[in-house]
Amino acid sequence: MLLRPEQLVPHLEKPLAPLYLLHGDEPLLVIEAGDAIRAAARKQGFEEREVIVAGANFKWDELFLSAGNLSLFGGSKLVDLRIPSGKPGREGSEALQRYIKTLGPGVVTLITLPELDWQAKKASWVTALTNAGVAIECNAPPLARLPQWIAERMARQQQKAPKEALDFIAAHVEGNLLAAHQEIQKLGLLYPAGEVTLAQIEAAVLNVARYDVSDLRDALKARDTVRAVRTLEGLKAEDAAPPLVLWALATEARNNAARAALLHGAKIDRMIKGLARGDIWDEFLQMALRLTQARTR
Repeated sequence: MLLRPEQLVPHLEKPLAPLYLLHGDEPLLVIEAGDAIRAAARKQGFEEREVIVAGANFKWDELFLSAGNLSLFGGSKLVDLRIPSGKPGREGSEALQRYIKTLGPGVVTLITLPELDWQAKKASWVTALTNAGVAIECNAPPLARLPQWIAERMARQQQKAPKEALDFIAAHVEGNLLAAHQEIQKLGLLYPAGEVTLAQIEAAVLNVARYDVSDLRDALKARDTVRAVRTLEGLKAEDAAPPLVLWALATEARNNAARAALLHGAKIDRMIKGLARGDIWDEFLQMALRLTQARTR
């Protein structure tokens, strides 16, 4: 079964399918779709979750063991399989096709891949996974539709803007949905619900600080601790919006399946919302250190 990203939310209000396949050229949409599936799984009682990264020298027996290793208390489980290369190889291809024959109640499997080319989409294992569950191809909307996409995202935070303002944002982000997402979040933080004018959007988008959350994400990806700390200090000095900083940290944590960091991010989110006490910027620093030092230990 094939679904478009915008069809996923109403689909997830129903009982989950046994298998979901995510792939596409737009990381933001892949991340959001994965988060939505994981949230729906928790809501529907799949309380246990196991993340498996099928990298080089991965033993495919681990996938079967994970799916069969249910809680002694009979709880349901989400198997979260990531294949970063998008190429499981002959052994993985055969294993995945055997795996779908074992699908049964109590387990939902989420498989995340990068963008697949036309040849990969026709591979027997991709076809088998699509037929066995639900496949969502998360591609960026064409540039002509980007203003409408931005309008839909603004509507989620009870905001709207005239066409010329939407066109301005679209031109500024040049088709980069992550950048568009960041600008839309900024508008939600700067302005109340209702209509946002072109002048307001120009002021928000063109007010580029010396440090930006994109600099922080670059430092985290490079595992550059010194740069990450320096960037955080700059963001703090420029009164950067904490939700944007948390978004950058949490996105990198999700991309690397860093469970402890995600829990740390949830703690910071409660602090930002006033539900917990603490120094938000000190917690940002600790989370950044956790992420940049994770691979060197």
